[in-house]
Amino acid sequence: MIDKKLLTMQVLRNCDISDANHAGLYSVCGLALRLRDLYKWEHHLDPWTEKDSCEVLEWIGVKEDLWAHLDRADYGRISLDGQSFDPFDTENINNLLTPQGILYGAGYAHSLKPTFFLAIIDKKLTIEDLDVFVLGRELARDLLTLPALSQDGRILFRKESARLFLWDQIFYLKKSGQPFLRYALEKSGIEKSDPDSLKRHLNRVLDMYQYTYIYHELGEIKDKDFDTEIWREIIGQYPRSLVEYFARTVKDLLADTNAHGTLNHIIREQKEISLGLYAAFFDGLSRSLFPELRASFNLFRQSGDWKDIKKAVSAGYDTARRAKDLMIDLYRESLERDDALWIEKKIDAHVKGLHHHKPI
Repeated sequence: MIDKKLLTMQVLRNCDISDANHAGLYSVCGLALRLRDLYKWEHHLDPWTEKDSCEVLEWIGVKEDLWAHLDRADYGRISLDGQSFDPFDTENINNLLTPQGILYGAGYAHSLKPTFFLAIIDKKLTIEDLDVFVLGRELARDLLTLPALSQDGRILFRKESARLFLWDQIFYLKKSGQPFLRYALEKSGIEKSDPDSLKRHLNRVLDMYQYTYIYHELGEIKDKDFDTEIWREIIGQYPRSLVEYFARTVKDLLADTNAHGTLNHIIREQKEISLGLYAAFFDGLSRSLFPELRASFNLFRQSGDWKDIKKAVSAGYDTARRAKDLMIDLYRESLERDDALWIEKKIDAHVKGLHHHKPI
């Protein structure tokens, strides 16, 4: 049998090392929000529970002292069943863990921050020939609240993180997204003006929305447009830059608009609530690249005709493919020019051009 406590301690230490080395990636506000989620997870709090600021600040001070001690430390190997594994060797580690109902996650997230977690497996599904693990209680995690991810050809849905993530999406939603959220909650029988109603029904909303996260990962796995090796090469060359942000956004948009992804799943199943939530949270560069999404939703609210959404998704997919071609062409030319700054200027100009046409 696996010593679960010892394993958890090993993973937590690597989580702390990653956070210690990469906390500087975030703005003061961004780091505060991630620390807030981590505090709630460590103390088993509901997403809406806010503790006294003095208590939280004391916890942050302890965390920062730990990070200072671990700064520049090497990631520890994972010892299991008398064997020692590289901490990123998820496949071999999980060959030992999954039969015992535990799943280990490791990889690189935005700005190439290493991320780790350990969770109890609630159940295993099969969707389009892919294994989907629905994960329950998390034994270890780092600063990143990731609702879902793909790893070793599998999709991992993290219910604890997804619950925090969804609450934050709702709580910090911009004014432009409020009408879409109101539509989704009304369709769910939840009164937006009553915060207690949303708290009571958050798990139900997550149950309805979880496949949006899952099908995004499925769309990424099935995406054949943006060559994975080229994409990884681009974000590896330009971490923490507008180039990485643009490349990730384009890949996300391809995942959501391709035949296997989120939006076509929503259309096939005619999931009005999921569509409303998706439109509510659809913002930033994605929204600038794909303004048709919210516009088509407004038509849909009046007509109830899913053809309006399907037409918009097809247009979004075409836009994403053109943006992918542009990204790759610019990257290759930047290599020929041997000028790393050239592509950043080109992408910056392209993004500013998108912003001149204000999305709905």
